[in-house]
Amino acid sequence: MIKTPMVLATLFAATLPLMAFAGPIESACNRSDRQAATRSLCNCIDKVADMTLRGSDQKRVASFFKDPDRAQDVKMSKRDSDDAFWDRYKVFTTQAEAFCAG
Repeated sequence: MIKTPMVLATLFAATLPLMAFAGPIESACNRSDRQAATRSLCNCIDKVADMTLRGSDQKRVASFFKDPDRAQDVKMSKRDSDDAFWDRYKVFTTQAEAFCAG
């Protein structure tokens, strides 16, 4: 049985040449004041986002770097669309943690 990180690594390697520009999450991560936000970590997180999130979701996640309370508002929301987004966001964060933890 193939483990998810192995699948992500394969997808990452296959799409690396196509992803030369920083996405919204990488840009927001690099601009953040978090000490752990290195360029390589931000780049890795962005690559996972490219594989797991839609473009509109990526922009929404990027906004969490500037305003973390926004994430809590979405998590606590009762709207179906926010619940669906939060499910996708949890998959993204789990995959990013597994793939980018170093």
